[in-house]
Amino acid sequence: MGVYNEQGEALGDPRPRHMVIEERVGGSWRRKGVHSPLTQRRMAGKLPPKDLPNDMMFVVGGWSQEDPSCLAEQFSAEYNEWRPAAPLVKRRGKVAVCALNGEIYAVGGEDKVRCYSSVERYDPHTDEWSSDVAPLAVARGGVCLAAMEGFLYAIGGYDGIAATNTVERFDPKLNSWKKQPPMLSRRCGAAAAVLDGHLYVMGGTDGDAVLNSVERYNPVDGTWAVCPCMLGARQSAGCTVFLGRIYVAGGRDELDLELSAAERFDPETMTWSPVQRMRSKRNDTSLVVFNGALLAAGGSDGTTSLKTIETYDPESNTWRHLGSMRTKHPGGRVTVLS
Repeated sequence: MGVYNEQGEALGDPRPRHMVIEERVGGSWRRKGVHSPLTQRRMAGKLPPKDLPNDMMFVVGGWSQEDPSCLAEQFSAEYNEWRPAAPLVKRRGKVAVCALNGEIYAVGGEDKVRCYSSVERYDPHTDEWSSDVAPLAVARGGVCLAAMEGFLYAIGGYDGIAATNTVERFDPKLNSWKKQPPMLSRRCGAAAAVLDGHLYVMGGTDGDAVLNSVERYNPVDGTWAVCPCMLGARQSAGCTVFLGRIYVAGGRDELDLELSAAERFDPETMTWSPVQRMRSKRNDTSLVVFNGALLAAGGSDGTTSLKTIETYDPESNTWRHLGSMRTKHPGGRVTVLS
């Protein structure tokens, strides 16, 4: 992960079997190996190599008039290296990306000219994208995507005219989308996470205001319910579940300012609490859990698109720099295959 710095320069030979963190010492950066708990146990002889975490992280999509290349990249902790992956068939930004059944789905998106309804599926074994996946019923950019109980949920988004409350569910066995009960609020650029059998949707914009409201969907009875609001309004934030809580970070607020602020939701107390701000402001960022670590990757700080990645330590409530991706991905998303 620390193979490339923010200028894209190589930082040295890859180190196998662990993450590499860059740590500032005396005004310069040095590399420090940080082993996950499972890696430490394997080194102590308590676990065989097969039990080493072996997640694969991908960054997909991204489009701007200055950089329409829509490159994809893959990172493997075993080789500590970002490598090019096959690009999407249709180049687009504001694309929703999610892993399901060992494959990656890219849904919707836009290219400043049109919104897309098309869906593509990536097979990591063949390094190929296929476009034989059923499209959304409604073309949308800024849609958010979540996997729950073997299905994909495409939530909200902008249809070219207005923010929507549309929800569609994809069945990979039938290769079809089916409309679900709509959300209580219209949301574009919302964040979504699945926790304890419920689908939580947070923030976004309804077209008039940036939202701090939260609602959750119960797939058993097909109903949406209002949940406690986030501490701050935000759209295009990163979101994931980590250690039994929902983490939301970055995005853009009601003043159209990029955010570094982060918070988390405890489902037992149904409360939001702040966590330490990220080192960088990150709009359109991705939060993912990779080999047991919470990472914030990419996004924009309001001046430039970022390649940097940082990691959060819940024990010290701090963020640390964790290297960079090979290229920038404006409007792209990061996902993890386990």
